[in-house]
Amino acid sequence: MKEFKFPDIGEGIEEGKIVKWLVKEGDFIKEHQAVGEVETDKAVAEIPSPFEGAILKINFKEGETVKVGEVLFVVGEKGEKTVSAAKTNSKTAEDRPPRAQKLKAAGAVGYLEEAAEGETLATPSVRKLAKELGVNLAKIKGTGPGGRITEKDLPVVKKPEIKKKRKYDLWGYVDYVPLNNIRRVTARHMTEAWLKAPQVTIMSEPEVKKLVKFREKEGAKAEKKGIKLTFLPFIMKACWQGMKEFPLLNSSFDDGAQEVIVKKYYNFGVAVDVDGEGLVVPVVKGVDMKNCLDIAKEIVELANKARKKKLDIQEMRGGTFTITNYGSLGGVFATPIINYPEAAILGLGRIRDEKFPLSLTFDHRILDGAYAVRFLNSLGSHLQSPEKLFILT
Repeated sequence: MKEFKFPDIGEGIEEGKIVKWLVKEGDFIKEHQAVGEVETDKAVAEIPSPFEGAILKINFKEGETVKVGEVLFVVGEKGEKTVSAAKTNSKTAEDRPPRAQKLKAAGAVGYLEEAAEGETLATPSVRKLAKELGVNLAKIKGTGPGGRITEKDLPVVKKPEIKKKRKYDLWGYVDYVPLNNIRRVTARHMTEAWLKAPQVTIMSEPEVKKLVKFREKEGAKAEKKGIKLTFLPFIMKACWQGMKEFPLLNSSFDDGAQEVIVKKYYNFGVAVDVDGEGLVVPVVKGVDMKNCLDIAKEIVELANKARKKKLDIQEMRGGTFTITNYGSLGGVFATPIINYPEAAILGLGRIRDEKFPLSLTFDHRILDGAYAVRFLNSLGSHLQSPEKLFILT
């Protein structure tokens, strides 16, 4: 019996939601065959099986949430009967003694862990109850088939009380809206950023008359090539130019060593709204090595993948600086929270009277206000020469 446990794949992921199963119990699968899809931290990842065999048990239904370490599904060795078909065997898949522990590569979602030799036998529901009661299963002698621990073997078994929610409070009726995966991860990440980094926001409104006209002219040409040219690529190139003079904007703070790590590469994240569910931040790698049209094309590709929840985790890693554009929705100024541990985030407002509202939030441990203002001034200056930014690599 081989158990696939939902693995810890980093990025603070603690759980995922089963989006879709591609197989059912009893199906025979081949090695590396995709068996389902799990929505993790801002992405949907396929679950591949690293071996072939029969699907003996699927422990979660579509739409249910699985936590790291919980068993998603169980696969039997080649030739082994499924649980439902095991009429002649006195032991079901849950009763059979587990085999030696192994780790095998399992594609995008991490590693598959097989049951360890001598591991306590218990169903997922009994394990969950034991955890809630604080009971160590290794110290319990099971009375079920094959020594399996049952619910009655647990001392002072008391199921958790059902949590009740009132439909109203003192002032009237209320609704409860559970957090989706994206919102839950965002809430945790924003709280971490707010608690760890003292943040200050400064604002400026540089004149961008030339940029508006240049973008309109080149945008029409780009559209014929199937490329949507927005102001964002120009902003990215201008930020890169400003960072060459003010490198602390492209850095992070090392709490342990108490030093600033200045990055010599320029990977800029772009905040993308996922149909009102929350924001994800795909990263454009190597902004310094691409021209505006290259960047424009990549931004559209990443944004489309983000909205379809098809981003690979690697496409959201490696960022050194983040840009968020609320101006497209009519916003002007804001106080965005940095994408920790990055040093700063730049907010883009709606251009009005040929002026571009910019809001820069920065980690005050790394730089001070005067340094940040000089960077914004430099950024505004580079935006005065859009023709240079357009071809700059």
